[in-house]
Amino acid sequence: MKELGLYIHIPFCKQKCYYCDFVSYPNKDNFIELYINSLINEYKNYKAEEYVIKTIYIGGGTPSYINSEYIVKLLNEINIDNAEEITIEINPGTVTKQKLIDYKKAGIKRLSIGLQATQDVLLKKIGRIHNYRQFLDTYNMAREVGFKNINVDLMLALPGQSIADIKESVEKIIELNPEHISIYSLILEENTRLYEMVSNKECDLIDDNIEREMYWTVKKMLEKKGYIHYEISNFAKEGYYSIHNMDCWNQKEYIGIGTAAHSYLDGRRYSNSESIEDYIKDYSNRQVNEIQDKLLQEKEYMILGLRKLEGVRISDFEIKFNENPIYLFRNELNKLVNLDLIEIDLDYIRLTNKGLDLANIVWEEFI
Repeated sequence: MKELGLYIHIPFCKQKCYYCDFVSYPNKDNFIELYINSLINEYKNYKAEEYVIKTIYIGGGTPSYINSEYIVKLLNEINIDNAEEITIEINPGTVTKQKLIDYKKAGIKRLSIGLQATQDVLLKKIGRIHNYRQFLDTYNMAREVGFKNINVDLMLALPGQSIADIKESVEKIIELNPEHISIYSLILEENTRLYEMVSNKECDLIDDNIEREMYWTVKKMLEKKGYIHYEISNFAKEGYYSIHNMDCWNQKEYIGIGTAAHSYLDGRRYSNSESIEDYIKDYSNRQVNEIQDKLLQEKEYMILGLRKLEGVRISDFEIKFNENPIYLFRNELNKLVNLDLIEIDLDYIRLTNKGLDLANIVWEEFI
């Protein structure tokens, strides 16, 4: 039986963060029950019993915003017997101890807590609904309930954020000793409240050089404390890499259920409607976004693989595609080597330190 990852999108949230351009909706709670039923029906429509579900990732939106009974109901309908990792995203201000107990009993093994910063003034600036104290309460409750695999999200280059701020945030999180820490740079997206704020001069973005200094400061701090930098934005203790995300970066197949969820099966990429109402009316209405030929798969494999700090293993590429990537992409790789953006040894093709700063330029060579 084929192994698959399963992504479940919960689009409901209490309030949309100012920087968020994900498909998420406040004030649509009246659709929650119908939506959960549609998720179950879509999962069954995939004939998922024909696959081994290796990982499950419940994201959003804010999955912890809805009643935990819905998450329990959903997981009861999914064959989780072979799942190596089941993750749910949670946000402080939406979690109770009972919800965490319900998650654990339902089989969830990993939590991803959205913090973003430890300074309340910064949290308020980006429209988060919680403060740092609420995050601490959530984290401590999760440990009391027995969760032993916790990720904490932080963000770089927030409006008004200083290098001292990000250092303070990282120091405080290191003291808590989570198994995994994700560090994301703020990306200003159109059609967000933050985009309007920047356009109206209500706030300013951080200079690119300061953002790079923040990134390298965080990297050094975390590595000094034993966290392994295994992907551009992700650090983990030994044995706690995100299996679901690693499978995606290794171009493994997955199905996504819910609004705007994406799937990757048999060289095709699908996506669902972004409308909750349309999804509930017809959860099977999927749009084919891409049909990959061999070369497209090979290019994508390089792009995804170069997100990982270990890079692309040359022998893995040869086994999967029966071609040598160094020869196949000789023009692109020679250019990137000359720019000191990648390095090549006998086993791997990987980003250099300069390549970490300019990763988008590297990926563009394979688009």
